[in-house]
Amino acid sequence: MKTFLPSGLGFGAGALDPRFFSFSLRAPIAPGRFLESRFLHPLGLSQDRLARELGISRRRVNELIRGKRAITPDTAIRLGLFFGTGPVLWLTLQQAWDIHQEWRNFRRRSKAHG
Repeated sequence: MKTFLPSGLGFGAGALDPRFFSFSLRAPIAPGRFLESRFLHPLGLSQDRLARELGISRRRVNELIRGKRAITPDTAIRLGLFFGTGPVLWLTLQQAWDIHQEWRNFRRRSKAHG
């Protein structure tokens, strides 16, 4: 698997900054949308090609992009190796998204009960 990192994208330890997980009014970007808008489109990669390069199904890639599937550690490793970002970026994006979604659900449940 080759490394494929677009120039000018700096992904370092800053992604682990606690402020990354703050509960701001602004929602974090969905991991699949991030993948599509920051990597696939700029690099001219199709979902089909990414699936072949990662050794996973097209369906799995499509479900990631559409937000129907979470980024697992396995997928994070594959994406990290391919794009040269490391897996932590992808898992951090997924965790921030999951926390945001659960926070929204929690607030809805709290309003309904009181």
